[in-house]
Amino acid sequence: MPPRPTLRIAEIFGSFQGEGLRAGEATIFVRLAGCNLRCPFCDTKGARRGGRPMSPGRVAAAALSLQRRWPASWVDITGGEPTLQDLGPLVDGLRAAGFSVQVETNGTGNLPPAVDWVSVSPKPPRYEAIPSLRGRASEVKLVATRDLTLAVVERLRREFPSRIPVVLQAQSNAPWSRAKAARLVRRAVRMGWTNVRLGLQLHRLYGFR
Repeated sequence: MPPRPTLRIAEIFGSFQGEGLRAGEATIFVRLAGCNLRCPFCDTKGARRGGRPMSPGRVAAAALSLQRRWPASWVDITGGEPTLQDLGPLVDGLRAAGFSVQVETNGTGNLPPAVDWVSVSPKPPRYEAIPSLRGRASEVKLVATRDLTLAVVERLRREFPSRIPVVLQAQSNAPWSRAKAARLVRRAVRMGWTNVRLGLQLHRLYGFR
């Protein structure tokens, strides 16, 4: 008998979605361990390694158990970088349990076809997403770091279809990041670029996980 697939799970918890177009919605988060990048501004450095092994079925059961106390209809698979692991069985199991599934990715790996919401967040210094994700993204999130430039925003706005919002997300605890995000969005609007938006990390502002 082949071994049962397992995932490395950093944590499973309920909170409000803090970022992107679904901000403010009750959500169950499944955070996977492991990442292929080392971003200095990362706010989940503890998920870069480690994690406890769990089968996709156990993860789905844990989400259902949590849903009794936190009645959310969405599960957000985040990290770390989720695409480093085989997400297909987990996505299928969560959807079979009645959840809608969001995946947050840095854009470097492929996703299974059944994901309901794809949040692509390209990271410096290259700010690249693989071509297969460009038409699948529900949103593009760019953290307003010191490296982010108007040229990067312009390139990504051209690479992704115009129907997909590009959200410039300020680091909510950094006034300089908020100012930079606002400045870049203003310039994008004045230059006539479509669907470029301003975002914040609401969970940081409210003190949620």
